[in-house]
Amino acid sequence: MRPAVFLDRDGVINDHRRYVNEPDDFYLFPFAPEAIARLNEADFFVGVVTNQGGIGLGYMTEESLREIHKKMSAELEAAGARLDDIMYCPHAPKAGCRCRKPKPGMIELLARRHDLDVKRSYMVGDRDVDVLAGRAAGCKTIFVGDGTPPVRVKPDAHVRDIAAAAQWILRDAGRTPSS
Repeated sequence: MRPAVFLDRDGVINDHRRYVNEPDDFYLFPFAPEAIARLNEADFFVGVVTNQGGIGLGYMTEESLREIHKKMSAELEAAGARLDDIMYCPHAPKAGCRCRKPKPGMIELLARRHDLDVKRSYMVGDRDVDVLAGRAAGCKTIFVGDGTPPVRVKPDAHVRDIAAAAQWILRDAGRTPSS
């Protein structure tokens, strides 16, 4: 079983100053491709788990989300990085579904689908729901950003961005990218 790094999207991979409802709203952080490529080189499965309640609320369509993810994947691949899978929850925030973070449904589904070892895996996010979902799934958790770490559950690490998270993960897992 392979370890994974599960990434929240908005605020981790891309800038989230405004809602990302169309491909033109998506701005990849310049340091994200290198961080993801380092995780790829170290043989981690790298997947995205993202709440996209705007679909359930009618602010965007699933087709728009597919186009956003297509743009994200293309920009990452052009810079030498790869996402192994993308999982999203399209439900409105109060829909009561099993997949919306802080529930661990998306992580658990990816783990089953790709034979992943969640106990040796990591969840990286910029909100408390990310940390809670990772913890509920059995992952180590990393909170990114300048904000205050979650109060409901303490993450294993608090770093400034995905680049620092990748560095922390590689050090914690005792992995170095292959040459």
